[in-house]
Amino acid sequence: MIYISKIRNRRPQESRTTYPYSIPSIINLEELNLRKEVTFIIGENGSGKSTLVEAIAINAGFNPEGGSRNFNFSTQDSHSVLYEDIQLIRTAYRNRDGFFLRAESFYNVATAVDDYLVQGAYGGSLHMRSHGESFLALLHNRLHGNGLYIFDEPESALSMISQMNMLVRIQQLVDRSSQFIIATHSPILMAYPDADIYQVSPEGIHPIAYKDTEQYRLTKYFMNNHMKMLAELGLDI
Repeated sequence: MIYISKIRNRRPQESRTTYPYSIPSIINLEELNLRKEVTFIIGENGSGKSTLVEAIAINAGFNPEGGSRNFNFSTQDSHSVLYEDIQLIRTAYRNRDGFFLRAESFYNVATAVDDYLVQGAYGGSLHMRSHGESFLALLHNRLHGNGLYIFDEPESALSMISQMNMLVRIQQLVDRSSQFIIATHSPILMAYPDADIYQVSPEGIHPIAYKDTEQYRLTKYFMNNHMKMLAELGLDI
C-alpha cells in the first residue's frame, strides 16, 4: 500500500538561500516519486538524506525526535525548516498506524514510552533492553500494519542477523498494507526485493540500482579483497 506518492518542494529556486539549502542535494530537490511500498534514501554522511527523511516525517505529523503521531515531547530542536517547504502528495488511502524511528534520538523516545506508561505496546520498557533489542521490540510489538513507517538509519543498533530479522519484519508489514521510507547506509537492508533506491548526492536525488550503489560495491570489494584494501588504507602488517 502506498500512502504518500510524491514529495514536492514548493520553495522557488531563487529563494533557496539559507540552511538547509546550503546542502547541494536539498537545493536541487524539486520532486521525488514514491512508487513502491519500500523506498530507500541513501548517501554519504552530510549528503542530506536524514534532513530529507526528517522533513517528510515532520510534514506527515510525527514528532521531530521520533515516535508516533501522539508523541509530543521535545528535548532539543535540531530539525531544519525543510518540512515547511515540502508538500506530501497523498493517495486516496489513509494509514491507520505510523511511526518515525530516528536512531540518534531513540533514547528520548524510549524515555517517553516509560513516561507515557505505554510500555505494554512495545513489549515492555525499551530501556530494559539493549539498543538493538529495543529496536527489534519496536518492530515486532508496536508496528501493526496499515502504517506509514519512516526510519532514519535503523541499522545503527542492529547486528547483521538483526538486520536480516528486520527485512523479514518489513515484508510482514508490507503484506499488511504498509509503506516504508528508510534512510540507510546498510547494504543488507537496501537489498529488500523490488524496493526503490534513491541516491542523494551534490547533483540531486536520483534512482539507482542496488548493485550500482557504493554500499554494495565497496562491501563486495572489501570482503573479496580485504587484505589488499587494508594495505591501500595503510594498515598493512
